[in-house]
Amino acid sequence: MAGALEGMTVLDLSILVQGPQAAAMMHDLGASVTKIELPVAGDLGRWIMVSAEDTRSGLFEACNRGKRSVTLDLREPGGKTALRKLVEQADVLIHNFVPGTMEEWDLSYEQLSAINPRLIYASGSSFGPLGADAPREGADTLGQAWGGLISTTGTDEGEPTPIGVLIADHTGCQNLTTGVLAALLHRERTGEGQQVEVSLFG
Repeated sequence: MAGALEGMTVLDLSILVQGPQAAAMMHDLGASVTKIELPVAGDLGRWIMVSAEDTRSGLFEACNRGKRSVTLDLREPGGKTALRKLVEQADVLIHNFVPGTMEEWDLSYEQLSAINPRLIYASGSSFGPLGADAPREGADTLGQAWGGLISTTGTDEGEPTPIGVLIADHTGCQNLTTGVLAALLHRERTGEGQQVEVSLFG
């Protein structure tokens, strides 16, 4: 049986968990997903290794299952040109760079939707695109801390205690996935793409 997203093409520019896991779920629903990584470092999830002797990353494998892999330097003209060509035929683009990064690279929603008006442009971040905290980097523990979650765990006498699983990342992933699916439904009805923005803090 074909998945609900069979025939859809997703470009995954994201790193670590929030974005990659959302794109992996879209793969599970039938979409064709291409993982696009910057040269050298790639997805930082690759560097969370089993051990010094075993350089595999269970986190990276879990969040990037079933994806094709491409390296593009989006800071260079050739990388930008290649991404724009991919965007012409894409249904969804996901990234979780710090807000403003894609704009600095001339790869904003406005610029890419001008190439493909049906594009769903989805971004995750720590604090969202607006406000004084927007440029701050962070991952799961930041979302737990700023959202107040770690103040509800542990003991009364002890320090605030983060939850052992990546709950802010996974909640952010679910919100990102839901936003993309809603945008795809909107596009089915109107023919128009949309921008989706979620945050770990949110």
